[in-house]
Amino acid sequence: MFGQCLLIVPRYNRLPARPGTVHRKPVLIRRETARDTAVIHAITAAAFARPDQLPGQDPPEARLVDELRASPAWLPRLSLVAVTAADEVIGHVLCTRGDVGTVPVLGLGPLTVRPDHQRRGVGSALMHAILGAADALGEPLVALLGNPAYYRRFGFRPSVDYQIAPPRPEWHPHFQVRALTAYQPSMSGTFAYPEPFDRT
Repeated sequence: MFGQCLLIVPRYNRLPARPGTVHRKPVLIRRETARDTAVIHAITAAAFARPDQLPGQDPPEARLVDELRASPAWLPRLSLVAVTAADEVIGHVLCTRGDVGTVPVLGLGPLTVRPDHQRRGVGSALMHAILGAADALGEPLVALLGNPAYYRRFGFRPSVDYQIAPPRPEWHPHFQVRALTAYQPSMSGTFAYPEPFDRT
């Protein structure tokens, strides 16, 4: 089963490095465990820190992950971490239970990479792993709010292409959907995130 295995996503640069390029080391993707909770909070707080943030104050994204973990929408098999060969957590992604009308679907986010490991392929490794895991579990689709220029590389398209409306109309065109194998065109309506998202 996916939840019991360790996915290895090689990210080597095989060509000679050009000046200023970063050597990409292998990224290991596994399920979150209880010992990862505090580290996930810390890297999420670091990745989403804002210049106007008060000292000691966590950004909403860090609190959101904690609240989702404590909510009925939490799906343990779809909370994944990226780790180094020494099992140091450097990234995290999760999907939680959302709905389109009465159909259970997934909401993705936050996607987090520790600041000193960004732009090295860690986010892409996490995205490929979470989408593969969701598909293997028979989920029909994944929705998210994010930058279309980044997420279209993973097969996301504007939600309106699937007759799915965002929770807030002003989220167009940043609200996107990735259809998976179990998707059916009859799945249409307004997407609803789990309740903790209402506080972010």
